[in-house]
Amino acid sequence: MSRIANILTVAGSDSGGGAGVQADLKTIQALGAYGTCAITALTAQNGLHVTGIFPVTCDFVAQQIATIREGFSLAAAKTGMLFSSEIIETVARALADKTFPLVVDPVCMSQSGCQLMEDQAIQALVDSLLPLSDLLTPNIPEAEILTKKTIKEKADILEAGSLLLDKVPGAVLIKGGHLPKAITVTDYLFVKGEEPKALSQAYVATENNHGTGCTLSAAIATHLGQGLPLLPAVTRAQQFLNQALRQSYNPGQGAGPVNHACRLLRENC
Repeated sequence: MSRIANILTVAGSDSGGGAGVQADLKTIQALGAYGTCAITALTAQNGLHVTGIFPVTCDFVAQQIATIREGFSLAAAKTGMLFSSEIIETVARALADKTFPLVVDPVCMSQSGCQLMEDQAIQALVDSLLPLSDLLTPNIPEAEILTKKTIKEKADILEAGSLLLDKVPGAVLIKGGHLPKAITVTDYLFVKGEEPKALSQAYVATENNHGTGCTLSAAIATHLGQGLPLLPAVTRAQQFLNQALRQSYNPGQGAGPVNHACRLLRENC
């Protein structure tokens, strides 16, 4: 049996199980890798709303990452909800000497509209963590926050992608799920020295979309850790998320999760 890739997620815990560290670990295992985690915050949430956030101390965040790196040879990592500038700077220091790809998902808001990052943390994200990222994966609202630009159409995405590409050493994937829906949803991949690539998937009409951003970024990190180049890592992650959306379900009230077990079902991803 070939060696299974170890993937690290540094993110918040979702007590509802559909997003955050829980979604990341489900995704990583579903795609055939081994997931480790460093939890940055505890949240009390369900498919309706987030009712509380309890940040983990910076010292313990650093201890989690250091202990994982001591005990596991990591093939890739991703970050999700980091909440505060202090936690962001702690994570950046803990990963500064990394030799593996890092996917940064700049989680600012929950699916239900709750703010998951302090306002003053945005600049710390730009200054401390973006310079370490191999791929930045903002959705439209997050790209607007990071660029201070309004995004309404394709031309706005192209401008935002160019601006964000100047802030990272790697690439940028702007997710198009917040634009008006047609028969497809298009994400745009920006790589230095290359023309932007429009990557489309069929639109899935479902309200069970909790954890989509976490799932996509975790899937990309997993595929990168398994040795895939960037473009196929992104497209395979899109395909996994699309199938998980088609087989999504609702175990409770509000927005349900995507189905991370879709590959175990009869209709394979």
